[in-house]
Amino acid sequence: MAKPAQGAKYRGSIHDFPDFDPSQDAEALYAAMKGFGSDKEAILELITTRSNRQRQEVCQSYKSLYGKDLIADLKYELTGKFERLIVGLMRPLAYCDAKEIKDAISGIGTDEKCLIEILASRTNEQIHQLVAAYKDAYERDLEADIMGDTSGHFQKMLVVLLQGTREEDDVVSEDLVQQDVQDLYEAGELKWGTDEAQFIYILGNRSKQHLRLVFDEYLRTTGKPIEASIRGELSGDFEKLMLAVVKCIRSTPEYFAERLFKAMKGLGTRDNTLIRIMVSRSELDMLDIREIFRTKYEKSLYSMIKNDTSGEYKKALLKLCGGDDDAAGQFFPEAAQVAYQMWELSAVAPTELKGTVRPANDFNPDADAKALRKAMKGIGTDEGAIIDIITHRSNAQRQQIRQNFKSHFGRDLMADLKSELSGDLARLILGLMMPPAHYDAKQLKKAMEGAGTDEKAYHKSLEDALSSDTSGHFRRILISLATGNREEGGEDRDRAREDAQVAAEILEIADTPSGDKTSLETRFMMILCTRSYPHLRRVFQEFIKMTNYDVEHTIKKEMSGDVRDAFVAIVQSVKNKPLFFADKLYKSMKGAGTDEKTLTRIMISRSEIDLLNIRREFIEKYDMSLHQAIEGDTSGDFLKALLAVCGGED
Repeated sequence: MAKPAQGAKYRGSIHDFPDFDPSQDAEALYAAMKGFGSDKEAILELITTRSNRQRQEVCQSYKSLYGKDLIADLKYELTGKFERLIVGLMRPLAYCDAKEIKDAISGIGTDEKCLIEILASRTNEQIHQLVAAYKDAYERDLEADIMGDTSGHFQKMLVVLLQGTREEDDVVSEDLVQQDVQDLYEAGELKWGTDEAQFIYILGNRSKQHLRLVFDEYLRTTGKPIEASIRGELSGDFEKLMLAVVKCIRSTPEYFAERLFKAMKGLGTRDNTLIRIMVSRSELDMLDIREIFRTKYEKSLYSMIKNDTSGEYKKALLKLCGGDDDAAGQFFPEAAQVAYQMWELSAVAPTELKGTVRPANDFNPDADAKALRKAMKGIGTDEGAIIDIITHRSNAQRQQIRQNFKSHFGRDLMADLKSELSGDLARLILGLMMPPAHYDAKQLKKAMEGAGTDEKAYHKSLEDALSSDTSGHFRRILISLATGNREEGGEDRDRAREDAQVAAEILEIADTPSGDKTSLETRFMMILCTRSYPHLRRVFQEFIKMTNYDVEHTIKKEMSGDVRDAFVAIVQSVKNKPLFFADKLYKSMKGAGTDEKTLTRIMISRSEIDLLNIRREFIEKYDMSLHQAIEGDTSGDFLKALLAVCGGED
């Protein structure tokens, strides 16, 4: 197992067992497997509390004492996922990787995701050890086997990574950074077609430190992150491999946190991925992965494993995880660095917002009004015709249709639709027919009437309505947002540092608190509710530099109730508004039952603003398209209308 660099802090979750005695451990394992059945609890307790180096010594002692192969005995005694996990732990990392790759390219089809994960994330030394282990274990050449099972640019990049020759010099030439940015830009964005060889050479050979500077400069020069160019210029497994390489260059622990989340979310668990990562990172960077996981996904890795697995398999995985970060804990430097990079990306990357509903070509409001009247006239209603017209017209065009409907038939289109449609479909269609400001106002009115207040539906409303239905800081936050006084300028660095200091003091993690608490609370609320988005992004970066904490994580930890939820929503919107709505959509459809009101509200309100961006964030984070999520969670005409508004399958 690779050791941390000289002077580097150990970030694994598994440590050498004190007072280690390999012969004693071998005897204990033999006893656990002797006779009828096996003591799985004893096996997992012993193996998950020894380092990989110590496990190799236990294997040797077992052979010396009993003349038997420990791994073979474990395979015989154990079954299923638990067996795969325990046997994986017993192999040296290089041999474990070799076995994973052999399985990935054996038989019918290839597990490209496994190849990508291993070869994109390993260091030069780990790659060299892998190649040697593969040769030793299977008497075959790894490069030849991979070439025989893959093709095209995907194959070429895998072969480059297999050489294990990435530069490791931390001395970076600014001129070479500029040259690589120019070469990448010319190979992709400026070229008819794409020069894939240039992407392969630069991303496959330059040092991590150099490439991080290249990515930063690429963003400043082109106005878009390198990931966006890769998605636009490359495709298929080659695109996925290059994106994985970029993610590992930026932060290997963040890459694995994302892989773990995707392995466990939704229906079913990708156990092979879960096992491979938990085994391979347990003595490298599991603590960093855990902390980033909590930061990105608002839950601990420990709790997600606990809820997603069972039996001895679960117990062994939790041992490898090494602890539950939901029990407070420190915010680790690695996670702070990742959070800072997120804000940096958010701050400098201009995003072109695109809706999915656009004005119809050759629009004829008179013909549409007549078609809608026909769809509702007589016995029965032609819901398909109504859906087709209303979901394929812009809101401005729908208002023209309403006017023409009244002029022609002396009837109110909204009233007719209300009488002909029902349930979720009626709410969706009627919402699409309303002007956006009217729709928001109606949603707010509904949120404030009846039993209690739906604190999650606020967007804008009259001050007196908010004042009568809410209280305390929450009321002040909503009124401040409703007045529409947010600044629209850029950032002010000096002011951002001052604002970050206020945030640190109110969240009680500053070194030198000053001023009374009430005054600080008022200033903090004013900062979040009135500063421009570009300025707030800079504030949140300064906050990380000042405290080594991410502001969103800290608000969640230090605050509670509606005030916390409001502040978190503001921070998430500042960071990435399409992702904020993607999260809301996912939560509205996951688990038992669907929150149709939230689903409908977001699909209507974002359809002409940024629903296409929301779709991209959705598939990036949840590894399924918004189209697929809607298809799996709704039905009938409501489903048809939602998919039409969604605008396509990603």
